[in-house]
Amino acid sequence: MKFLDLFSGIGGFRLGLQRAGHTPVGYVEIDKFARQSYQAMYDTSSEWTAEDIFKVTDEQWSEFNGKVELIAGGFPCQSFSIAGKREGFLNQTKGTLFFEVARAVKQIKPRFVFLENVKGLLNHDGGNTFRTILNTFDELGYDVEWRLLNSKDFGVPQNRERVYIIGHLRGDGGREVLSIFGEDDDVNSTIIKQIGNISDKDNFGGNPQTGRVYGINGLSPTLNTMQGGGREPKVMVKEATRKGYDIAIVGDSINVSQPNSKTRRGRVGHGIANTLLTGPEQAVLTSEYRIRKLTPRECWRLQAFPDELFDKAQEAGLSDSQLYKQAGNSVTVNVIEYIGHLLEATHEI
Repeated sequence: MKFLDLFSGIGGFRLGLQRAGHTPVGYVEIDKFARQSYQAMYDTSSEWTAEDIFKVTDEQWSEFNGKVELIAGGFPCQSFSIAGKREGFLNQTKGTLFFEVARAVKQIKPRFVFLENVKGLLNHDGGNTFRTILNTFDELGYDVEWRLLNSKDFGVPQNRERVYIIGHLRGDGGREVLSIFGEDDDVNSTIIKQIGNISDKDNFGGNPQTGRVYGINGLSPTLNTMQGGGREPKVMVKEATRKGYDIAIVGDSINVSQPNSKTRRGRVGHGIANTLLTGPEQAVLTSEYRIRKLTPRECWRLQAFPDELFDKAQEAGLSDSQLYKQAGNSVTVNVIEYIGHLLEATHEI
């Protein structure tokens, strides 16, 4: 299917959907650094693009009617007005980025809408935000399904829960997409590649082959640290719990932001990275028992971007701080690809 990539960032939706056989025809992104990366990473020379989605007119969107079958994107979670209900749910969302998504959908009438958001969307503003989104889609003629999925179940060692939403144009036929995920489904069919070495040869003088940052199953650390006697040294990490600390062993990830905080908890990821944010907060306990921050490249790998695309962004002159931010703001490519295959199967019905 041909698709539009809204709030494109560094193209997590684009890459995943392309891998699943879909074709991008345009993208929207306002951040100049994200655009710089996107244009360096992909061949966009023949594609339509816009920077500010608020400035795209209804007439411009309507040009894609009959040409685009899928609109995809991740949008920020924002509260909606509860005034003016008589004017309809779409008007309640005015001034928000979701309203701009809905406006594009109204003009283009794609067969599918594929959105991603944080887990908190489901209960944001007492559930009013998500309820308004569902009602808006209903008003536009779309039936909606959604599912909470975790990136760690899709071949990357990152604990990242996100809500994935699929809107179906009513009367178009087809079947539910996300119903394929049962409670006990094993969707982790992708072997996790090595994210990085737990020894940093340049900084710590260690042998870079003594271990890995993450285990191959993404859920437990690989402890090839050559420690005699089978005893694995441990490091205490301060946490706001009754015990006051958690135990980290070699290969565990550690969130190093606010190390003296009296309220932070859940700072240790046992063999798996915590959710990537937009800065260099993630670190790993190395085989020399030092805490090493993950590099931007490793953070991109946690979102399932191949090194060659990271290299293109880096070579385009992006700073490390921007590369960290872009990884934290991205969707996980493997999740998008998996759902993209399900959409393709539904599309063929």
